[in-house]
Order: sequence, then C-alpha cells, then structure tokens
Amino acid sequence: MKRLENKVALVTSATRGIGLASAKKLASEGATVYMGVRRMEVTQDICDELAKSGLKMKPVYFDAYKIDSYKTMVEDVIKDSGKIDILVNNFGTGRPDKDYDLVNGDEDAFFEILESNIGSVYRVSKLVVPYMIKNGKGSIINISSIGGVVPDISRIGYGVSKAGVNNITQQIAMQYARNNIRCNAVLPGLTATDAALDNMPEEFRKSFLSHVPLNRIGTPEDIANAVLFFASDESSYITGHIMEVSGGYHLGTPQYADFVGRKMVEEK
Repeated sequence: MKRLENKVALVTSATRGIGLASAKKLASEGATVYMGVRRMEVTQDICDELAKSGLKMKPVYFDAYKIDSYKTMVEDVIKDSGKIDILVNNFGTGRPDKDYDLVNGDEDAFFEILESNIGSVYRVSKLVVPYMIKNGKGSIINISSIGGVVPDISRIGYGVSKAGVNNITQQIAMQYARNNIRCNAVLPGLTATDAALDNMPEEFRKSFLSHVPLNRIGTPEDIANAVLFFASDESSYITGHIMEVSGGYHLGTPQYADFVGRKMVEEK
C-alpha cells in the first residue's frame, strides 16, 4: 500500500519547480493532489499528462494576490473531496530588484513581501485547519527558505518574511497539536529551479557552492522528498520542526568556504 493512499492534498503554486515536484511526489504515493494555481488550462494539461501514469491531480484556482481566491480554493477542494489531509504552502515571492539592505531597500517592497509570504501561509492555513480538526488529523508543510535562518547582506524583506514563516509554523504546531494536526517547515537552500537558474550568474553559483559541504545544487526532487516525509505517517511524532534541506549550507565555520575556495584554485 502506498504511503498516502486515500489522502487528499492541496499544494499552492504547483505548476513548476518545488511545487510541481511536491505535487507529483505526493500523487505518486497515492494522494489525490489539488494544485492551487492561476493558470488553470496549463495545469489541466499537466494533470492530464500525468494521469497516464496513474497520478490523481486536479487544478483549482488560486491567486495569492487575490484574497477571495483563498476561500474559493479551499471550498472547491472540500466540495470535491470532502476533506484536506495535507496542505503544502508552497507559494512564495521575492523582489530582488528592490529588496536590498535596510537603508537602500524599498520600504513598500519590504512590506509587500511580508504580506505575500507570511500572509499566504496564514490565510490558507486559517481556512484549512478547521477542516483538519473536523477530520481528526492533518499535516501542514510550509516551504520556507534557508534565508529565514541565515542573515544576508541583501534581500532583507525576503529573509524576514521566511523567518516569519518559520515562526508561524511553530505557532500552528503548538496551537493545534492536541487536535492531531502537525505543522513543519522545509527550508530549501540553493535549488535548481528554472527561476533560480535563469537569474543566477555562474560566478555567484560557484561562490555559493563553496559554502555547501555536499558540493551540489539541490533539486526540486530533494525538497519534494522532505515534503513527502512530513506528509506521511513516517513523521507522525514530529511537529514544529524547521528542516533545512540545503546540503549543509552554513554548517561549517566561516573559514570553510575560504579553505574550499583555495583548494579549488589549487586543483585547476
């Protein structure tokens, strides 16, 4: 029997990258997966193609910038399936064009990022938890970022927003543990999504990897494996956990990258 047989999952922003990988992973383990998306037709094509492999996936409309769509998304899933066992809050955004350091960053962009990244987790979870209480159990997985625990010289809004996601994860975990609802966060490091790779200079990629002991960029599949773990009963005694899936990024001393960088130069 598959690990998520007869389970119903909702994954937001699931048409590509980590969201799509997570949706496919959950479906491959038997879950019926609803994909909260803006592009309904494109997502339906994805679902139809994956149905050939036996995966049960359905699009449901969701636009993180349209507050009314939060409620209609959840209601549509409940109307169609009667329950939500697993929620993956995958939506997240950044404004690298305006989100710099404290003094030079755009103030409006800072608060827009907080509203989007924390607000989306808050709003969807607030709507889903009552159904999980009624169902007697549930698992919420929030996709955060290593940037939520490691300060940076830029992107202050993104980092603060993801730190907020980490905190709301533990707040939900504490508040609803007695209802058998678990809430955990997955913190990707540098991950090979199209969005990341298309906007990442080769020089930056090499510099970043010098801080990653496992010496490779993560894949959406790496993140999806962690999502599956938290979604399944294999993690039934784990809640409020902030799991870094980053190849050991920032694990070493500050001198680690300097040493690795010198070794790389010596080996050339």
